[in-house]
Amino acid sequence: MPWNEPGKNNGKDPWGKGSSQPPDLDEVFSGVQKKLKSLFGGGGSKHGDSAGGGASGGFSMVFILLAAVLIWTIYDSPHRIDEAERGVVMTFGEYNRIVEPGLRFTWPRPIETLIKVNVGEIQAVVTETDDRMLTSDENLIDIQFAVQYRISDPESYLFKVRDPREVLQLASESALREVVGGNAMDFILEEGRGQVASDTRSLLQEIISRYNVGIEVLSFNLQEVKPPAQVTDAFDDVVKAREDQERFKNEAQAYANKVVPEARGRAARITQEAEAYKASQVALSQGEADRFNLQLDAYQLAPEVTRDRLYIQSLEEVMSKNNKLLMDVSSDGNIFYLPLGGSAASPGQRALPPLRSAGNNSLITTPQQPASGNNNRSRGREGR
Repeated sequence: MPWNEPGKNNGKDPWGKGSSQPPDLDEVFSGVQKKLKSLFGGGGSKHGDSAGGGASGGFSMVFILLAAVLIWTIYDSPHRIDEAERGVVMTFGEYNRIVEPGLRFTWPRPIETLIKVNVGEIQAVVTETDDRMLTSDENLIDIQFAVQYRISDPESYLFKVRDPREVLQLASESALREVVGGNAMDFILEEGRGQVASDTRSLLQEIISRYNVGIEVLSFNLQEVKPPAQVTDAFDDVVKAREDQERFKNEAQAYANKVVPEARGRAARITQEAEAYKASQVALSQGEADRFNLQLDAYQLAPEVTRDRLYIQSLEEVMSKNNKLLMDVSSDGNIFYLPLGGSAASPGQRALPPLRSAGNNSLITTPQQPASGNNNRSRGREGR
């Protein structure tokens, strides 16, 4: 027999407890009110009149609301702001003030709302695709760039523009196009990358300041600069030719750095030798002149003696450089030659065998033959 058959079990669920009808809302609220009264010390006689119960219930609700507001104020008023952050306070949705780092207090929401802005964090905007731009010499180049920035004015960053990052990216592209349009392609691709980045950063900061975005541009970097893919091969050939040119110039400069100092050293050595020879010749000439002056003074004092001394000195000088022969002709007809220059042959001379005279078998001693004709002439004169 089913449990819910009409007229049976009085409509009660045998598996549950009590009636299947939901409780009355008035009873629920009344129970909650009694519990709150007992919690905060309220209440009264169990059989109190309805007027007294209504006044007590109103006072309890006010007390509950005040307690809830106090709890919400304690929870939502204090704020801890880090060193790198600034707090922007809005009163009923309107900008009011900026609070510095530390423990700060505001009115709870919705009266005041505090927004924390990190002004110390360095953020970046990086292009994901190549931007094709036109140079001053009407060439196209593909450029990727990255911008690093930080928030300098929280109020302007939050309220002056709708999307500061998008504004920064668009302003970066505009500034870069202006700078690229004023320079040639070769300058941008080679030695001018740093100059282009510096000029773009300065121009970008001017644009951002004019828009009052509240951003400080820290750096602008060219991530990739290259010609379009259609002319890459031709451009690579040009780059290789320029690299060869630079290499040849460096090799020539290295050779010049090696040869020029050596040539200068040789020139300096020759100059010093010439100066030394000049100094020695001047000194010798000065000495000869002084000696002549001394001889002149001596000659003026004693002409005869000085003349004889000079003659003897001249003979000594001349005779000391030649071989001497002593010839003695005796009465028996024999002629003897006595070489006073030494029995050994000097360099360039050869010894002759002794000769015999025609009258007898006696030996005739002959001088050694000199190598040159000048010595022969000197010997002939000395013999005479």
